Amino acid sequence: MLDFASATSAIPDTHKAATTAIREALTTLDAARCQVVVFHVTMGHDPEVALRAIKAVVPHARVVGNSCAGIIGRDGANESMRALALAAIAGPSSEIAVVSCDGVYGETSRATTQKLAEEVRHQLGPVQSAMYIGPGIDIDMDEVVAGFEAVFGTETVLFGGTASDNMKGIATYQCIDDKVYEHAAYLIGFADPTLSITTQATHGFVPAGIEFEVTRATGHRVHELDGKPAWQVYTHGLGLAPTATPGDTIPPGALGVALSPELAAEYGDSHILRVVTHCEPDGTFLMPVTCPVGTRLSLMRRDEGRIFANLGVTMNELVSRTGGLRPVAVFHTDCGARGRLMLDRVSKDEIVADMQGPLFGDTCGPWLGMYGFGEITVLGGRNLFHNYTTSLYVFTRAEA
Repeated sequence: MLDFASATSAIPDTHKAATTAIREALTTLDAARCQVVVFHVTMGHDPEVALRAIKAVVPHARVVGNSCAGIIGRDGANESMRALALAAIAGPSSEIAVVSCDGVYGETSRATTQKLAEEVRHQLGPVQSAMYIGPGIDIDMDEVVAGFEAVFGTETVLFGGTASDNMKGIATYQCIDDKVYEHAAYLIGFADPTLSITTQATHGFVPAGIEFEVTRATGHRVHELDGKPAWQVYTHGLGLAPTATPGDTIPPGALGVALSPELAAEYGDSHILRVVTHCEPDGTFLMPVTCPVGTRLSLMRRDEGRIFANLGVTMNELVSRTGGLRPVAVFHTDCGARGRLMLDRVSKDEIVADMQGPLFGDTCGPWLGMYGFGEITVLGGRNLFHNYTTSLYVFTRAEA
């Protein structure tokens, strides 16, 4: 049986922050049984130092992590340049496995993920769920999901998302045992038969009335919109100069793909959102998913009232679907744009409280969250990649 603990730190010194956080987590967990530590860290910290500090405390455990734009823990959100959050997981090695690989790009997304999934299956056999974290730039998450489902099928829940930087869209980092990478991914398989997982995503954006058609594309690379260089068309639609960076477009610049009426009803919104993480000199921009010719992309605008209303519906749904059981642990991937780029601190703290309260009451249990570049969450019974959402992954254990 797996047990979870979490901790955060706002200490500026990286070594001290990581050491303090892992020691705090282990106050409620048997250090000798600790199998895995997962951490998220903002860009002001040195991730390699964080790795070494955690490994020094639990040298027998697998340690994986990634860069992000901010962290969310039991005590709320922190988007400072030096913030760290982690979760420690203890239990038998037959119920959890960590695998990783380098060389993850758009074109290799399916093959690398399928290899990771095969390694997890070799170690654990069937799994109940798995957590995937990959690079936030130059990755095709549709292909990631396809590679995972080629091994485990569509009924196994895949959750997690992509790493981010400080919303500049320059480089993201993945941390694995003793090395830091820019194009690596890790996959954590969970095979504890006593656990159940419930997932839900929500955003709160509405169409702005401007739509483009993809007229030339290669996989996740969009070369042209409406017959013109894609970046030029996109930035013009946002009222920005073509010299704008992807980071400039992220707060106002969600692109939406219309959902079927059935999926829209389940989602609570008419479109699934997409973020542009990188542009190239010829006007090509990178999407995080496959974007074939003929795809219609709508400009979307945020609706703060809808963001709060949708979150309320989501939490009621999660509480209902978990039968009101107190979670064993919650993992949480939030879009970086839903942090300080979109909401002030008061609103952001209110959103986090509105998530944790319905699940835990007055005292929040283990909670590990980050502001990344994208989120993997089930929709319509299938694993699906999202952008601009709050995505929650709630582990519960039925009472004896």
